Amino acid sequence: MDIQLKENERIDNLELNNLKIIQNEKEFCFGIDSVLLADFAKDIKENSRIIDLGTGTGILPILLSEKTINTQIMGIEIQEQMVDMAIRSVKLNNLEKRIKIIKEDLKNINILFNKGSYDVVITNPPYKENNTGLKNKNLGVIIAKHEVECNLEDIIVASKNMLKDKGSFYMVHRPERIVDICELLRKHKLEPKIIRFVYPNKEKKAKLVLIKAIKNARKFLKIEKPLIIYNENGEYTDEILKIYNKK
Repeated sequence: MDIQLKENERIDNLELNNLKIIQNEKEFCFGIDSVLLADFAKDIKENSRIIDLGTGTGILPILLSEKTINTQIMGIEIQEQMVDMAIRSVKLNNLEKRIKIIKEDLKNINILFNKGSYDVVITNPPYKENNTGLKNKNLGVIIAKHEVECNLEDIIVASKNMLKDKGSFYMVHRPERIVDICELLRKHKLEPKIIRFVYPNKEKKAKLVLIKAIKNARKFLKIEKPLIIYNENGEYTDEILKIYNKK
């Protein structure tokens, strides 16, 4: 399909069934966290309705279109330039029948959809609280990294409202926010069920945490074995190679 690229845009090959994505080198580009989250959520049941809160360039819906079966995926994004790229990436991959991207503030989500409309919520939200850390000069990057347009509780409240009873919630975040995350999840009836920490290598502290919660579930938490990104030689571990479809 002939897709028109705009200034500073490029098409990246996702190396997964020839899927591609449009990104702008001046804006926020997806990282390994989105790839790991999509793989973490690959147990999503067939025919599920999925909503991605803060979809950015649409990386999670595009990856999940290959990792799940017969799912319908909605991506919500507040930044117009990101929505535009995501819509064109969906068209580039001929995924219009499975993925829809809309521009909207997730805090208004109850206006758009009935409560309990989705089987699954997935999100890779801004990691940094608004008053912490150095900020990029690019507003789009600031919005993607800092809780400017929404905070952690906004995302969890929206997730609770969108999920059916016993629906699944998947998120990637920073380990230093894990207490806040679990406290807010329980506050809003999303019970943490699986947590997996992600380490750059065996010698360094965790940099990411993957979390699955279930709406209105009983208490029981499983801590999975660590996910290590690089081995002693500085190369991807076998598990990461498998996730990237290179093994």
